[in-house]
Amino acid sequence: MSRRVVITGLSVLAPGSTDTEGFWAMITQGRSAIRRITAFDPSAFRSQVAGEIDFDPLAHGFRRREARRLDRASLFAVTCARRALAQSGTTLGDTVPPERVGVSIGTAVGSATSIEREYVVLSDEGREWLVDENYASRHLFDYFTPGSMARETAWAVGAEGPVGVLSAGCTSGIDAVGHAYQLIQDGAADVMVAGATDAPITPIAVSCFDAIKATTRRNDDPVRASRPFDRTRDGFAIAEGAAVLVLEEHGHALRRGAEILAEITGYATHCNAHHMTGLARDGHEMSRAIDTALAEARRPPTALGYVNAHGSGTKQNDRHETAAIKRSLGQHAYRVPVSSIKSMIGHSLGAIGAIEVATCVLTLQHDLVPPTANLHEPDPECDLDYVPLAARETPVDAVLTVGSGFGGFQSAMVLETFTKERP
Repeated sequence: MSRRVVITGLSVLAPGSTDTEGFWAMITQGRSAIRRITAFDPSAFRSQVAGEIDFDPLAHGFRRREARRLDRASLFAVTCARRALAQSGTTLGDTVPPERVGVSIGTAVGSATSIEREYVVLSDEGREWLVDENYASRHLFDYFTPGSMARETAWAVGAEGPVGVLSAGCTSGIDAVGHAYQLIQDGAADVMVAGATDAPITPIAVSCFDAIKATTRRNDDPVRASRPFDRTRDGFAIAEGAAVLVLEEHGHALRRGAEILAEITGYATHCNAHHMTGLARDGHEMSRAIDTALAEARRPPTALGYVNAHGSGTKQNDRHETAAIKRSLGQHAYRVPVSSIKSMIGHSLGAIGAIEVATCVLTLQHDLVPPTANLHEPDPECDLDYVPLAARETPVDAVLTVGSGFGGFQSAMVLETFTKERP
């Protein structure tokens, strides 16, 4: 029998806040953090808005040398990992041997910020086809290899167990947490520091999404630009962010007297092996992941009190997701509240899945469902209860969070309020 896995710590860095408390207050108040891009001059781009974090590494305990050496996404990951581990009360070498602690970090675009910055310098603003290595940062190799993010996180928390990076596009965050969950289930670790990070607000990343017209063009109204499930939606707002959670084998957590925030009871990921962005209108792809996660959790759809939607704000994804929820949940799909926090913090690519897992934990703790902001004109094809505009107080004991990514990736996770004996 596989081991039970619980969550004992978490930390979120998201647009509009620099700590978990600020993040939760903002999204439950329905406030949007989307604004005009300040990281560079966006005037030449189709989409000029994003979810940015006002992050000062020095204010978060990094020395100047560390702030120069580490990529922005790595700084996010290390910050969240330290905070999550502190909240959990886990002391390596005391409450758990370091070799029984692992790290699983998800990312979609790795150290994109630093790679682009270095290329601009090495190529003299793109003027030189042959770059001059004499101007290269000595840390360029670390930026090129995403594994450095997991390594830096492991060094920061002292983890000596299984350590790795998972990159599966926009499902990277939920998949990194899911991978950590499976490692503990299988006995490879007792504690996993797991989550995701991305800092994609760079010209090259913004250009990529401009090219496929996936991002919003509402440049004159940033705070209302992200509109999941709304008839007038026209794409997502790109964002940066990170979240890290501490996962433990439940017996280990109980023995050390840890506060258990939630339990992960089911996880699944599938790929349609068909198309980079194409999704069937009947929702079959995502529905498969939902069905598998619910089966592992041994829960009927009626047990769910909330669905944290992928809700990117693209017409294709929102319709596919709506159909998938109906397909898997049946009539309960019309009764359960569903919402998308991307309406407030944007889409931080690989990081968002971990942020959404953390959101589900907070929902279980507070019995409060965050809203879908900017949902004024529902799409007739998106006819579920998307909790428009205002948060809703309601008892929640089990939640489902889902993710969808380019390449056909579809992932789902079930989290529940912890009870010593599972029914």
